Amino acid sequence: MEMKMTSAWNRSRMASCIDHTLLKPTATADQIAALCGEAVAAGFAAVCVNPCHIPLAAVRLASSPVKVCGVIGFPLGANSTYIKAEEARLAVDQGAREVDMVMQIGALKYGRLVDVEEDIRKVVGAAGKAPVKVIIETCLLTDEEKSAACRLAVNAGAKFVKTSTGFGSGGATPADVRLMRSTVGPAFGVKASGGIRTLTDALAMLEAGANRLGTSSGMQILSQMRG
Repeated sequence: MEMKMTSAWNRSRMASCIDHTLLKPTATADQIAALCGEAVAAGFAAVCVNPCHIPLAAVRLASSPVKVCGVIGFPLGANSTYIKAEEARLAVDQGAREVDMVMQIGALKYGRLVDVEEDIRKVVGAAGKAPVKVIIETCLLTDEEKSAACRLAVNAGAKFVKTSTGFGSGGATPADVRLMRSTVGPAFGVKASGGIRTLTDALAMLEAGANRLGTSSGMQILSQMRG
């Protein structure tokens, strides 16, 4: 069903907030190529893909403003810090212009905050000029842990915090986005991801304070808009 939008959220502005995402383990080269084509046509901010697909996406988007975003330590965040940093370095070398890393969730829950911050800091350093978005997997955390994770990401030099991998027991909620936004302040990035499938979902996350959306339903969302 189409929805009439106010001028604040026309199709172009909505597209510019979306990371067009395909992270399924069954994704094929043809599907990644199609993802990139859709992203260019729609004007999405980025495509978000697994590391093995970064070179293909980089070639497909070489003459486009659409960025390649590679995921790091995905989806569990349980790799060693060394491996995550090297994965980020390779991703950028192969053409990623943004990286979405999963933090050390177990370490956070155990109270090893110094280790979590250092893990993020090493990835930030390895990524160089590529902005790092830190996936905190909100469905696994208490509100106190969510706030702590956000503060660690800010301290470690990341540019965004992100709600979810989309592979956990739950995805983004407006309440979590509001909590994350209130923790990081107005100038830091907040990416809502996981379960965003409709225009109503997208607007709820943006109105809660997200400034980037991760979704595999970007084309569907845009099809529900006018203008």
